[in-house]
Amino acid sequence: MHSLPVILVLTVLTVFLTSPAQVIGYRPYPPKTNGSDQIFDASKKFEGSSNLVRLRYHMGPVLTNNITVHPIWYGTWQKSQKKIIREFINSISAVGSKRPSVSGWWKTVQLYTDQTGSNISGTVRLGAEKNDRFYSHGKSLTRLSIQSVIKSAVGSRSRPLPVNPKSGLYLLLTADDVYVQDFCGQVCGFHYFTFPSIVGFTLPYAWVGNSAKLCPGVCAYPFAVPEYIPGLKPVKSPNGDVGVDGMISVIAHEIAELATNPLVNAWYAGPDPVAPVEIADLCEGIYGTGGGGSYTGQMLNDHTGATYNVNGIRRRYLIQWLWSHVVSYCTGPNALD
Repeated sequence: MHSLPVILVLTVLTVFLTSPAQVIGYRPYPPKTNGSDQIFDASKKFEGSSNLVRLRYHMGPVLTNNITVHPIWYGTWQKSQKKIIREFINSISAVGSKRPSVSGWWKTVQLYTDQTGSNISGTVRLGAEKNDRFYSHGKSLTRLSIQSVIKSAVGSRSRPLPVNPKSGLYLLLTADDVYVQDFCGQVCGFHYFTFPSIVGFTLPYAWVGNSAKLCPGVCAYPFAVPEYIPGLKPVKSPNGDVGVDGMISVIAHEIAELATNPLVNAWYAGPDPVAPVEIADLCEGIYGTGGGGSYTGQMLNDHTGATYNVNGIRRRYLIQWLWSHVVSYCTGPNALD
C-alpha cells in the first residue's frame, strides 16, 4: 500500500465503522521530517539486508492460481490513460520484454509461497472491465462506499464482472476529480478484501486514485514534488501523463501485496495483523540501486529525458522495488530477470 511522501508507508489503516478490520494504505513519497531519515519503526525503507525486518508467513492463502485483474474505471477516463494502465498489467507476465522488465520485477513476487510450498502465479492477465463513468456513488467516496462500487460492478444487470474469490483481483481506479477518504493526506492507494455483508462475497481488491488535480506532489512523486521541499525538481514521466504514470507505481505496489497477502493473513512483518507491513511497504520509495532514505536510487532515462526503471510490452514505467524474503533485501527487476 501507499502512504505519506518519501518515507515508506507505515501502513495506514482506517477502522470500518463498527468492524475491527482495517485497511492498508500507501503513499509513494515521505512525510515531512526534520531532514534526517527516521529509524525503522518510522520508516520502512531499506535497500540493504537487515535483521530488523521480520517478514513472516502467517499461514493464510496467497494467489497461486493464474491471476486475473479486473479494472473498474470510476469517473471520466481518456482512452490514452486506460491504455497506459492496461499495458502495464499485460506486461507483468509478458515474455520477451527488454530488460529490465516488468516481468522481471514480478519474479520477486513469485518467490513467495503458501503452506503447501506452491509459488505465487507467474501469470497475470487483464480480465473483464467495468466503466462507471457517471459516478454512481458520487465524487467523494469513503472506504465503505468503495466496496459498494465494487458491489455494483459484480452485481450489475448489464455485463457484471465475474466473481472470482480465488484468483481475481478487483482494481478500482478513480479519476482525477474524485476524492477518496484519506486520499492525499494519508494514502494514494490501499488494498483489502470486500465484506460479504456489503458485496456478498469476499474478494481481494485495491483502490488507486489519479492525483493529477488533487495532490501530484504527494502521490505522483517523483514526476511531481511536494511544495514543502524547495529546490527539489520533478523528473519527466515516461508516458507523458503525470497522474497516470504516478498511479502505475501505486498499482504495482498494491497488486504485489494483494498477491502475497490477499486476506491480510499471509506474508507480512510486524506483530499486528490489522497493521501489517508488507513486501512493497518495506521498499517504499526505492526505485533503483542505492535507494534509501529520501534517495530514490539510480534510475534510467530514455532519449527524451523521461525517467523509468522497467520496460513493458510497448512502454516504459517507473515502479518501486520489492522485498525478497529469500535474501532479506529490496530487489529490483534485474535481480531475477
